[in-house]
Amino acid sequence: MRPRYVQRTITSILAVLLILTVPGVGAAVSLAGSKGDVRFYPYLPPSPDRPCTKAYKAYVAASGHSAYATTPYSRVRSLYIICGSRLNAPSQKAAEDLAMKSCKATRSYYKVTTGGGCEIAASK
Repeated sequence: MRPRYVQRTITSILAVLLILTVPGVGAAVSLAGSKGDVRFYPYLPPSPDRPCTKAYKAYVAASGHSAYATTPYSRVRSLYIICGSRLNAPSQKAAEDLAMKSCKATRSYYKVTTGGGCEIAASK
């Protein structure tokens, strides 16, 4: 018969090993602060109160699946950029689809014909 403290110690060690070896434990990492999959770095106006700058900062700060779409300013020199974003969507694909929809809706609202189409700049 083992002393009681040895049996408790062995039980604790086995419990810790079980927790560490179970797949998926600790796999859910927050996406907050991550830029995710960057396809191209979007141009952001230097003023922090501009809508696209705010949208991109909110995208980076979002903890769930999110996407940021914009017109590719760096490739076509325009006087404006148009953007759209979707934060905390159920999946990365859904976030990308909704961000593109938002960007295209903004583009059609302002009746923009130059400057290139909307593209996903980053998603996570």
